Amino acid sequence: MATEGAGACPFGGCDAPKNGDNPVRPETPHNPMDTPVAALIERKGSAVHAVAPTITVAEAVAEMNKNRIGCIVVLESGRIAGIFTERDVLRRVVGADANPKTTRVADVMTKNVHTIPPETTVNETMALFAERKCRHIPVVEAGQLKGLISIGDISRWVADSSRAEADHLKNYIAGGWSG
Repeated sequence: MATEGAGACPFGGCDAPKNGDNPVRPETPHNPMDTPVAALIERKGSAVHAVAPTITVAEAVAEMNKNRIGCIVVLESGRIAGIFTERDVLRRVVGADANPKTTRVADVMTKNVHTIPPETTVNETMALFAERKCRHIPVVEAGQLKGLISIGDISRWVADSSRAEADHLKNYIAGGWSG
């Protein structure tokens, strides 16, 4: 019952040499944590909400609320100038008693934005979220914004991958695996 050709098994490696005691068991399934974030962007879409640095905090928050998002990328001349998040609103606007109707986003945004290339893995991205204590990271390739990865995107990916693996193992144990 060995598979013919690559791609038949969703976990990869199913057409690899088999264990002698069980000719249908794959050696090692693909680790979903090694998946590049480009796959997550492809799955969710590459649209990124962005604003100019000259708009007010009130306008940026209205845009975030309208789109039900927790951050917005600040672009100047097509390049990332910063990122404006819910945390920025709380700390730098509300916490500083700044007027959101007159304060420009450029004055309260996070300016030193860490970006990642599309080939960064889910595991590496999770480590960055923990290390940098952030929830959103722009994905940039050759100076171009390709998407935005959030900690929620990573959580959904991990949960979906775990569900798929559990289903795969249940089918295998029940004898339903046709690999």
